Amino acid sequence: MAVLSFFANPHRFMAASKWFAWGFTVLGASVILIGIYIGLFVVPPDAVQGDSARIMFVHVPAMWLSLFVYAFMVGASLISIVWRHSIADVAAKSAAPFGAAVTAFGLVTGSIWGYPTWGTWWEWGDARLVSVLVLFFVYLGYIAIWQAMETPQKAARAAAILCLAGAVNVPIIHYSVEWFATLHQTAMNATAEFKYPMYVVALGYLSLFGGLTLINMRAEIMNTRADMLAQRKQAAAG
Repeated sequence: MAVLSFFANPHRFMAASKWFAWGFTVLGASVILIGIYIGLFVVPPDAVQGDSARIMFVHVPAMWLSLFVYAFMVGASLISIVWRHSIADVAAKSAAPFGAAVTAFGLVTGSIWGYPTWGTWWEWGDARLVSVLVLFFVYLGYIAIWQAMETPQKAARAAAILCLAGAVNVPIIHYSVEWFATLHQTAMNATAEFKYPMYVVALGYLSLFGGLTLINMRAEIMNTRADMLAQRKQAAAG
């Protein structure tokens, strides 16, 4: 709670996050490039799928991050509802575009991999595919609420409720390969050497998420300050 209280103050948050925002962003982009290089030029082809499996180096970490980002938003939304921390609303709102983007990227790369592997770009009967698509729509709905509501306070409340309600989909995505008939395998059968670039790229994604979310949060706070200043000037002029 002490940490939450410290960052609940926008002034302290802005002062503490300045260098972390750009540092995490640059670090994340660099680590992603290193992981991709290792996956493309260092690791040998997969014993079963050959070079086509290399797309897993960016696809699998994207799917991991899509769930991680949503879990982050759920935590922030819960903090917002229980403790009324406005910074928590800003954090969830700022994370949503990255979550939507990485989920869309995971769906696209998964389809690219699925066609030569399964013989189809998309299968509506696959629980993993459909549940991830639902997650993508929840992200879009969350973003839309912030744009559609009359006031930021109403938008924050409605968005937090949607985010918490949508959390039921997270375990469905995770356990879909065990609970339902699916094209997805329960676990990727690959050597540790082949999985290594995935972990590197995943760390890069995580760092990039941290940096971009902090940048978005800082932009949100600055926009709020600008709106408040404009309202004060308008009130003084009136």
